[in-house]
Amino acid sequence: MKLVGRIPPEIGNLSFLVSLDMNENSFHGSIPPSIFNMSSLEVLNLWNNNLSSSLPIDMCKHSLHKLKRLIISHNELYGEIPSSLDKCSQLEYISLGYNRIAGHVPREIGNLSELQILGLGGNNLNGNIPPELFTTNIRVISLSNNFFEGSIPPQIERFINLEILDLAENNLSGVLPSTIGNLSILTYIILHSNNLTGEIPSSLCDLPSLQFLHLSNNSLEGPIPQCLGNLSESLQMLHLKENRLHGHIPSTFTKHCALESLNLNGNQFGGMLPRTLPNCRQLQAVDFGNNEIQDMFPFWMETLDELRVLVLRSNKFYGTLSLHLRANDPFPKLQVFDIAQNAFTGPLPHKYMSCFRAMIDTKEDKTETDWFKKYDESMSFVFKGLEQHVKRILRTFTTIDMSGNKFSGSIPESMGKLNSLRYLNLSHNTLTRHIPSSLRNMAMIESLDLSSNNLDGEIPIQLTNLTFLAILNLSMNHLSGRIPQTRQFNTFENDSYIGNPELCGTPLTKKCEEDRSVPVADSKEGDEFGFFDGFTWQVVALGYGCGFVVGIGMGYYTIRYGWPRWVVELFFGVNHNRKRSSTRKNHVVRRRRST
Repeated sequence: MKLVGRIPPEIGNLSFLVSLDMNENSFHGSIPPSIFNMSSLEVLNLWNNNLSSSLPIDMCKHSLHKLKRLIISHNELYGEIPSSLDKCSQLEYISLGYNRIAGHVPREIGNLSELQILGLGGNNLNGNIPPELFTTNIRVISLSNNFFEGSIPPQIERFINLEILDLAENNLSGVLPSTIGNLSILTYIILHSNNLTGEIPSSLCDLPSLQFLHLSNNSLEGPIPQCLGNLSESLQMLHLKENRLHGHIPSTFTKHCALESLNLNGNQFGGMLPRTLPNCRQLQAVDFGNNEIQDMFPFWMETLDELRVLVLRSNKFYGTLSLHLRANDPFPKLQVFDIAQNAFTGPLPHKYMSCFRAMIDTKEDKTETDWFKKYDESMSFVFKGLEQHVKRILRTFTTIDMSGNKFSGSIPESMGKLNSLRYLNLSHNTLTRHIPSSLRNMAMIESLDLSSNNLDGEIPIQLTNLTFLAILNLSMNHLSGRIPQTRQFNTFENDSYIGNPELCGTPLTKKCEEDRSVPVADSKEGDEFGFFDGFTWQVVALGYGCGFVVGIGMGYYTIRYGWPRWVVELFFGVNHNRKRSSTRKNHVVRRRRST
């Protein structure tokens, strides 16, 4: 149960208290000044509350001389970091991240000779990074998501105990110092989303413990040092997305490669994919999108049993995907398959469609953790017609994008087996024949784009069972017949169907033949029983026809036999009656004479 309210000031009277741990509650208001007078306090942990106040300017001048751990991150602190913090000479751990603290980082923090961890990320700090922060014992420096400027201090080489360097999401410029290769136990280099320039120094290859190298979203140039592949036994993440890198991707991934995530999207890499990549048996995410790679589809990656994301979009890949499978169970965990905007030909890979087990019968687990979160990266996908950036990829996120290629033939029936697929884009190919009714089994589909192909026939009525379908695009095909009018199909606009001349029905302006009718007058006001409902021209014509036949028959009978008499008298008068009588009399006289 979380505690709420304000922290009582009387807590400062506990003068012999050594550790005050009140993390992950819902305390609000200011931090009582009395807490900063507790002379025996060694640990102050107020992490993850709603506290809003500034730190006292003289917080370490008179007390807190024994304080070793100061943890007040994830609150609403404001103001500046007090320069008197260096008077708390025993400090080993400072965590003030994710508040609203502004201003410069005091150089005096460099006087804390025992300091090992400094976490100031997620604030409004600015200015240059003081080189004094890199003290002898410092192990972790996290200054990400601030407004720091200038270059990375070249003095970084002297601090051989540094393990984690996180300066991401700032405005840092200049080059990555080559002297960083002297930090032999450096494990994490996280410098993404800055303005770094120059080449990636080959001295990084001298870091035998390097696990995470994240340099995405900078302006780095030149090739990737080929020797980085030699680090693959320790390197778990290599992210160089959105730079100006070119050349060939390293082909030196060793047999015991530990790489889990490789993201080179948005560069100018050419040549072929490295054939040593299958040595990285733990790979979960591979993104080569938006480069100039010229190669056939990497069938040799089928054996990567842990692979969840494969992005090859917007390159120069070519050839067919209909070759024989090299593995009995290819890509068993693949949930993102994006090969859009290439030059693939031939039929769609129906054998793969039957083998994507991660897109079949996937159950939603509300306790599931985000496996992709630890990579601190976003990936770009096009679904629901828009390019979107995704930072969380749960196991239920499933997408196939094969648009913008030269695939031909029909959509395979086996695609209907992917009942956990959420986004499917096959647009801008040369696919033919009907839309298979088996797509009705894709029960979780949210976006379906089959536009700009040569599909014909009617829209299967079975697709109306796709109750999660929010985006549908069937435009620019050769479809015909009536557009289904039930369930989700009632929500789709004209844009979903344009460019199909033989389609008819709502929402298009073209009406179907059976809908063309002669307009009838509205029922009179008060006709609450709908007497005239269904009284169409067919009924009127039928009435006229029957009346005409009956009328001719009755007219003949009346004229021939003079019955009923009142009708004869009404239309023919008395003369006709007398003539009829005279005729009858003459007939009787003739009969008598003959007798």
